[in-house]
Amino acid sequence: MVNAPSVAVVILNYNGKNWLEQFLPQVLATDYPGVEIIIADNASTDDSIGWLMSTYPAVRLIQLSSNLGYAGGYNRALQQVVANYFVLLNSDVSVQPGWLGPLIDCMEASTNIGAAQPKIRSFHAPNLFEYAGAAGGWLDAWGYPFSRGRVMDTIEPDRGQYNDSSSIFWATGAALCVRQSAWEEAGGLDEMFFAHQEEIDLCWRLQLLGYQVVACGNSEVYHVGGGTLPVGSRKVYLNFRNNLLMLGKNLLPIEQLYTIPIRFALDGVAAWRALLTGKGGEFMGIARAHLFVLGWWLRGKNKPSKARKPIRSLVGVYKGMVLVDYFLRGKKLFSEIIRINK
Repeated sequence: MVNAPSVAVVILNYNGKNWLEQFLPQVLATDYPGVEIIIADNASTDDSIGWLMSTYPAVRLIQLSSNLGYAGGYNRALQQVVANYFVLLNSDVSVQPGWLGPLIDCMEASTNIGAAQPKIRSFHAPNLFEYAGAAGGWLDAWGYPFSRGRVMDTIEPDRGQYNDSSSIFWATGAALCVRQSAWEEAGGLDEMFFAHQEEIDLCWRLQLLGYQVVACGNSEVYHVGGGTLPVGSRKVYLNFRNNLLMLGKNLLPIEQLYTIPIRFALDGVAAWRALLTGKGGEFMGIARAHLFVLGWWLRGKNKPSKARKPIRSLVGVYKGMVLVDYFLRGKKLFSEIIRINK
């Protein structure tokens, strides 16, 4: 490849020595010309740093002074990186040597493309898509994320149905390629999110700035999933809290008037269902999320995104409610749900 754009693949690590041992050699085998592989460490307390320095001393290491989460960690690390494209790659992602070239080719197709992702398949069940991102993320008009290849808990096998390159609403943070200029124009990730759905918020803001977000079907990686934050009330809290924060930042005020109360009510149903089925931790996670968001709003901390647009006017938005289609209408596949909208 002549005059290939510069690419920095940045892996954010936190106590992930086991993932680095397993997957870093594959990333280092990437055959893209001149790619720089960087490990950004979120103040790990395991032996990640010692192992990395002794085993791969030539790999660039950025050490952060505290655990800043996904959002803060990448923001601080990428301030120290110069490249045409950043690839934010989870430490628990398995890649093949030729995974990166098609992804960059996809980005190079238009300067209007701000972010992209490869297909994400499950490491433990390689014939299936992976929950977090699958073949490209969508959002319904009520803020519920789903993906080409994954709707709620229904995960499709990869039969080549999403091998195309397609415009989407959000690209997964497990393997997120971002144009540096677009990243800087958007201001990076929102550090209030810490972890979970910060990439959806970023992609929303990129669309508001006029950029496209795409899924590149001719590049694929394999994701373990859940490798960096264990399942529990903390994860539930962040997911519910951050989804509501994202709506508060990016919806038009008129949309918030009816969307936010309905979302609080639906979240409440999920909370009581969790409690009645013995999942007290999930109940408390949702309750804490609602209390945080209410306090955030009452303290006037809401900083709306610039130039907000009606959510239904954005690419990759389903105008209905995916919960209704999935649970009441029995629409389990992405193609069934999106067909409703055509």
